[in-house]
Amino acid sequence: MDPVFNCQQCGWCCQGEGGIALDDRRIELLAAFFNLPVERMLDRFCHRRNGRWYVAIGRDGYCLFYDPAIPGCGVHPVKPEICDLWPYFPGNVENREGFEVAQNNCPGIGREVTHEAFVAHARRQGPAFGKE
Repeated sequence: MDPVFNCQQCGWCCQGEGGIALDDRRIELLAAFFNLPVERMLDRFCHRRNGRWYVAIGRDGYCLFYDPAIPGCGVHPVKPEICDLWPYFPGNVENREGFEVAQNNCPGIGREVTHEAFVAHARRQGPAFGKE
């Protein structure tokens, strides 16, 4: 097990009205995943804001793609790219306070991990995680 991060499929990162924006490629992948026309998939799972499509949130406050019965992401093979970054979001990597909020709430982030170790681990993950 990785001492820095091991996803527990708890859904903590899947809660709240966030900014899970979808580009055209991801929209097409999700529509194919559900075997729906693009327009129907968007109508069922998304909302438009400021000219972009975003994943909608259910009445329970979770992303519509989170499935507590799994538990986990119900569209994992085609999940939005930003979801692949968790917990290595720029705000958690670049900001100690952001990291501490994530660490205190996400059971997958090691409790003994320092911000410095977290950042070093994120940078080893590659360009998407801030490696130069």
